[in-house]
Amino acid sequence: QVQLAESGGGVVQAGGSLRLSCAASERTDSSYAMGWFRQAPGKGRELVARITWTGGATAYADSVKGRFTISRDNAKNTVYLQMNGLKPEDTAVYYCATSNQWTQLVARYFGWGQGTQVTVSS
Repeated sequence: QVQLAESGGGVVQAGGSLRLSCAASERTDSSYAMGWFRQAPGKGRELVARITWTGGATAYADSVKGRFTISRDNAKNTVYLQMNGLKPEDTAVYYCATSNQWTQLVARYFGWGQGTQVTVSS
């Protein structure tokens, strides 16, 4: 089964930028789309952005539209999340996962990595 590893988190001031990376051990027929998620303390896991490996279709949560950009490098089996204009409310652990569907349902994703912490100070 595909294994995913996130990296790139850190501490940044409000208005700053970070780029997260998600490296996949392999791509299989069951890995149609990739998603970036976040989970803040005491809250549920939220889908932030998603992308297809083929064609590069993208979608974003309203809370990050215009600030975050998801992209992929098929040759490296890696998906990125460029985060600009960060706000304190973006503070969370960020995860990536894959799905065999183009879906917003968190439960349809699998292969979760361990996550990377993003902290935005005001």
